[in-house]
Amino acid sequence: MKTPRWQDIKPGTEPPARVLAPISRTDIVRYQGASGDMQPIHHDEPFARAAGYEAPLVVGMFPAGVLTTWATDWLGPQNVRRTRLRWKAPVWPGDVLSCSGKVVKTYREEGAQRVDLELSCEKQDGQVAVLAWMTFVIESG
Repeated sequence: MKTPRWQDIKPGTEPPARVLAPISRTDIVRYQGASGDMQPIHHDEPFARAAGYEAPLVVGMFPAGVLTTWATDWLGPQNVRRTRLRWKAPVWPGDVLSCSGKVVKTYREEGAQRVDLELSCEKQDGQVAVLAWMTFVIESG
């Protein structure tokens, strides 16, 4: 996706949503391997059940990473200046995630053109898994 021009970004702008196919256990284990978080609650069924869960719990940074990657695909990873995350609901194998968001503010600060986004990663049942707020700098173009 090409980074939009500053003059084309307005409050209320919503880039196209992204839907991630159902999360598989293989997705979870691959993420664990890449992140180094090998907690058994994320891949070991008996361990997860003994902890009171119906299935292994998806690593929290997985949906957070999907959400923030969606935003950086739109506005460029080199332009990120601030990211805040809030986890709201657990994600399980088989969940389908939808990433959406909108521009809430455009402004100039410290000589740079900035864009504030509010982002949401929702599960197929409408539950919000992760909320995020990101600030990007955007060059004129």
